[in-house]
Amino acid sequence: MFQQLGLIGCGMMGGSFALALKRAGLVKRVVGYSKSPSTTDRARQMGVIDVEAPSALLAVSGADIVLIAVPVAATEATFKSIKHLVTTNMLIMDVGSTKRDVVDASRRALREQVGCFVPAHPIAGKELSGVENADVDLYVGRQVVLTPIDRTGAVQVQQAVDLWSALGCRVVKMAPEAHDAAFAAISHLPHLITFALMNAITGQSAGKDFLSLAGPGFRDFSRIAASEPTMWRDIMLSNREELLLQSKQFQQALQALELMIQNGNGDALLERIEHASATRANWSMSKQQQ
Repeated sequence: MFQQLGLIGCGMMGGSFALALKRAGLVKRVVGYSKSPSTTDRARQMGVIDVEAPSALLAVSGADIVLIAVPVAATEATFKSIKHLVTTNMLIMDVGSTKRDVVDASRRALREQVGCFVPAHPIAGKELSGVENADVDLYVGRQVVLTPIDRTGAVQVQQAVDLWSALGCRVVKMAPEAHDAAFAAISHLPHLITFALMNAITGQSAGKDFLSLAGPGFRDFSRIAASEPTMWRDIMLSNREELLLQSKQFQQALQALELMIQNGNGDALLERIEHASATRANWSMSKQQQ
């Protein structure tokens, strides 16, 4: 059990983590900080945190575990703001969707204390943000990717594995670069596509009329376009190199299909559709993530 969680960022992700730790009996006290005082006040009222901290630094004071649940673009500034109270015995984690930039930021800001930081990416979330959408079950059955580096402490890595496992997660470890390449393809690119699709439809004079006719298929496909805009701007800029590589792969595949349609090549088009259909039919998330 941890004595005190310092929660920096009392939104949906951070709030859900605090609630889950409390329910599992893994922490005695939660001290929280958010840039918006109304957020920390609401978090306290909901029982997400026990004490409101006036700064990120004071949220870390006395903590033996720290969760940084802020937009990835704010991670380095957060590290710098807390570094004077970071100790070698702490476990510090984040929940960011990109990892190489976060790791680089931790090296620059934490320096000799970087060993206490275990980069983490829980594959969970909602389109809705804010502490009012915190969910004690958010992480249950989900996958969590840890991306420790050579300087990450073995004790902290094991603590992170044990903690996420206790919350009902399946934990995997991989290099930060491998993480960013994979999630550019399976997460960041799909969001980019849905954002572009919505803009393409609404940019037409009859766009609203088109949307009024959309059914469940469009609803399911476009669901992630409702995700929090600022967060996704930061993710895409942070992982721009890998995302642009994946975007080129997608454009090539799309152009190949367009050429088949243009040429009336039904056999080739059918083969590509069948391949995609069979691949999707044979793929499923592991039971731990469903």
